[in-house]
Amino acid sequence: MSQVSEARLQQYEEIAAHLRAAIRDGEYAPGEPLPSEAELCRRFETARGTVRQAMATLRNEGLISSGQGRRSRVLDTVPSQSFDGVISFTQWCVSSGITPGQQTQWVTRRPADAGLAAALDIPDRAPVVSVFRLRLMDGTPAMVERLNYPLEAGQHILSFDPDSGSIYQRLLDSGVDIDHATRTIDAVGATAEDAALLEVPEGTPLLRVRRRAFTGEGTPVESSDDRYLPDKASFTLNSIRGNNPSSVSMIHGEMAR
Repeated sequence: MSQVSEARLQQYEEIAAHLRAAIRDGEYAPGEPLPSEAELCRRFETARGTVRQAMATLRNEGLISSGQGRRSRVLDTVPSQSFDGVISFTQWCVSSGITPGQQTQWVTRRPADAGLAAALDIPDRAPVVSVFRLRLMDGTPAMVERLNYPLEAGQHILSFDPDSGSIYQRLLDSGVDIDHATRTIDAVGATAEDAALLEVPEGTPLLRVRRRAFTGEGTPVESSDDRYLPDKASFTLNSIRGNNPSSVSMIHGEMAR
C-alpha cells in the first residue's frame, strides 16, 4: 500500500473515531443530523471520498442513517458489533474508540461437565481451561465473560496473565486456529454473581451471547457465555435480498431461567 493510501486510511479512521466518540458522549443525540460532508471536509482538511469512507464505517456499525442525499442522522448511541464479525472484545473496543479492560475473577483447569463436553465435542470429564472475567469499557463494567477451551488450546492461557490483554490474541499468537464462530443471542436476568460485578440489581436484564468458535476444519475450540449490560453493546446483522439466509435461524423455545 502506498504512503498516500495509508495516510488516507488513517485519516478516515480518525474522522470515524471522532464522530463515534461525539455520538457516544451525547454531542449528537439520536435523530440529530451530523455535520455535512462539506463541513467535515473543511474541518479535517480532507477530500470528500475520505469523509464518505468514515461515514460508511459508522453506517456499518448501525450508528447513523444512510443519508441518501440528506445529512446522515444518528440512529443509536450504543456501540454495535457485527453479528458475523470480530470475535475479540478487545479488538471491537479499540476499533470503536473505547478503552477495553478486564478484571479476572478466576482461571482454572477442570473436567468438562456433560453440557460443556457436548459443546466442545470432547468426552465427558475431559480437561478444559475456563476463565471468568469482568470486562470494562472506558473503565466501567460492561460485560461478564465465561470462556471455556479444550486443554490443547486452553493450555496457552494457563501461562498468560488474562488481566494483561486479549485472550483471543494470545491464542492466535500461540498458533491456535480460530477460523469462524456461531453466536446465539438472547436475554437473561442477572444472577447475584453477575449483578455484583456489573453493579446492578439482581435480575437486571442482560444481553447474553453464547458463542462457539471453530478451527478451519470445523473442530470446536471455544464455548463461551458473555453477558452484556444492554446499554453497553448491541449487535447488527446486515442482509442482502436474494442471499441465502440459511446462516440465520430463529430459535423458539423455553425462556432461560
